[in-house]
Amino acid sequence: MKIARGIAINLFATLLVLGHYAQAQTERMTTASDVNMTVSSLGLIGNSFRGSYNSEGFSSCQYPAKSGVEHLFEGGLWVGAKVGGSPYVTSAAIDAASGYSPGACNFEFTTPANQPLREISSLIRNPGYNPLAISHQDFISDFTDKNLKVPGTNILIDRDCGGRNPPDAQHRPLGLDVHFETYNWNYSYANFFVILNYTIKNTGTDTLKDVGIGYWSDGVVRNVRKTPPGGTPFYNKSGNGYIDSLKLSYEFDATGDPGFTESYFGLRFLGADYFYKKSGGKDTSVFIHPSRRGVQRPDLKAMKVHYNTWQFNSVNPNYFTPNSENERYSRLTNPISQDNSPNWPITKEEIRQPNNRSSMISLATLPELLPGQSVRIVFAVVCARKKEDGLPNTADTDIQKENLANNAFWAQTTFNGEDRNFNGALDDGEDNNGDGILTRFTLPAPPATPITRVETKANEATLYWADNAEQSIDPISKRKDFLGYRIYISKQGFDLANVQDVAGSLQLYRGFDKQGTSAKAPYLNSLPARSTFRFDGDTNTYHYKYTIAGLASGWQQAIALTAYDSGNAETRLPSLETAQLDNIFRVFPGTSANGDLTANQPFAYPNPYYAAAVWEGGTTRPEEKKLLFANLPKRCKVKIFTQAGDFVDGFEHNGSTYRGEDSQWFTTFSDLSKNVFSGGEHAWDLLSRNSQIISRGVYVFAVEDLDSKKTFKGKFTVIK
Repeated sequence: MKIARGIAINLFATLLVLGHYAQAQTERMTTASDVNMTVSSLGLIGNSFRGSYNSEGFSSCQYPAKSGVEHLFEGGLWVGAKVGGSPYVTSAAIDAASGYSPGACNFEFTTPANQPLREISSLIRNPGYNPLAISHQDFISDFTDKNLKVPGTNILIDRDCGGRNPPDAQHRPLGLDVHFETYNWNYSYANFFVILNYTIKNTGTDTLKDVGIGYWSDGVVRNVRKTPPGGTPFYNKSGNGYIDSLKLSYEFDATGDPGFTESYFGLRFLGADYFYKKSGGKDTSVFIHPSRRGVQRPDLKAMKVHYNTWQFNSVNPNYFTPNSENERYSRLTNPISQDNSPNWPITKEEIRQPNNRSSMISLATLPELLPGQSVRIVFAVVCARKKEDGLPNTADTDIQKENLANNAFWAQTTFNGEDRNFNGALDDGEDNNGDGILTRFTLPAPPATPITRVETKANEATLYWADNAEQSIDPISKRKDFLGYRIYISKQGFDLANVQDVAGSLQLYRGFDKQGTSAKAPYLNSLPARSTFRFDGDTNTYHYKYTIAGLASGWQQAIALTAYDSGNAETRLPSLETAQLDNIFRVFPGTSANGDLTANQPFAYPNPYYAAAVWEGGTTRPEEKKLLFANLPKRCKVKIFTQAGDFVDGFEHNGSTYRGEDSQWFTTFSDLSKNVFSGGEHAWDLLSRNSQIISRGVYVFAVEDLDSKKTFKGKFTVIK
């Protein structure tokens, strides 16, 4: 039996890490949007490139999805307040070489041992569908700062912090319970951000004064396929910045991997709701945002959003990591500089220079949080591709940040929801759902994603889809506004680029418009002729069919089918289109399942196989090579031998279920859940059953048809 392939990991060390994490948190990864980000039950984001990064293959914060470009080490919530005149801070994370560690200094929020991170979805076809879901993928958890030990262990929560606090210092709970939710969508205009929604309740007995609430993050924008994570050289290439008008901190790769990391990681403050009781005793709330229009409570007018940054392990007194309560509270409530400060132009240039920094964006200060009182605060992780202006990343120009600003705008628009004038109140004409309540996190919706099936064979792929999108009712306009369909196809070899950006590689191939007019001409066609298509084992009925010809066998092609609507001229809403990534298929044209080994002899290609086939791209990892066997029966066994007859390796092929799962190339450069094969082809990674690299020479392969019991023998050559 072939051993597990990939980079060897010390099993004992891995088990220790897994146990270490299991005591404290559970983790999931956002997959609805184009941001693949680890989220934990402790409200943390990122995985510090360990734990689930190694054991589950979770990205820390990868954008675009499966591109290899990571944007984050770790991030977490901070809450500080004065109790009896003294400042105290509870934090979920801080810059530490190993990331989150249960009970370690400044990791003070806890959750019950092994508490799951719940997941629900607003997508009806999703197994986790729940009518209460906000987005296409919601993660939900609860955590607290009230424990003195890590639940399920005897680990004390440390406040000594290496001697920066008194030796007998212990974690001083503020009495907080936190409800945490994240949202992400697959809409093409909203698939580049993840919203972080925290509701913080004082369930203790102390009145918390001068409350500051912030979000700490340690961004790192690097391509892990180019430079694997680990060590100072990986982390010290980041430039930082802050856009006060957007309440947005950001980070970029200043000098690390030019051409491989042309993107930004941003964190934006979206708004807060302060829940309190009026003199009559009725619960009410007030919306807090320094840029909002409307009237605030007088005692909340002074609240500001602050930006702070510091350098990991710095000896500079202006940039050192805060550990004591006074230091941490100061970072929460005092900005390093803002745009209206005379020092900001100098500071802004300093932090653009490459280094290893953390960032803090915070709301300061809430006058008080009484026992039983709550505040909700919402942030967004925003990622964006750099807009090219011919200058290097270090220039960090306004043009380079245009996509970041636009993506941040959509994150804010999503948060605003029905609050179109951003005054925190439900005004006339804003109650879209008619429930009398200001609803946030609402987006205009494109039609439903077409239910689609793809079949492929040599040099072509055929799409079948249902008419479900045509029945969609827009949640804002309350009318059916479906207009047409579009088929997109990737450039051949898109997966060989320095950065694999699937969405960015897609090009319009055909458009179908029910009205016969479209701005997408000359690709315009009327809707295909309706018919009825059914497949064994598939409960869906399909109404349309379209074949894409001229595809190269063996090569990966990404194909997406979308539906779009007419928009709404009254609200100046442009035409909306379903997300390409929500209905994308990784198609591998090739030979169909072979019913006659005599008439259609199996073969291997490319033959001869040179040291690295072109379609493998620039990978140098031996487990990411691939040779294809073609003209295979639907069910068969394939064995590979040396010319001398020594057994090298073997596999069993099932054309109905094969997705490339036994070849590492498809895990790295494709998507096992979206792969479509022709039924008669199977890839082999050119490693022996003991994961050894094979030598050059002539090899013999044998194919046994498991249904007919017929066999065939062939040869291929490996040249190095």
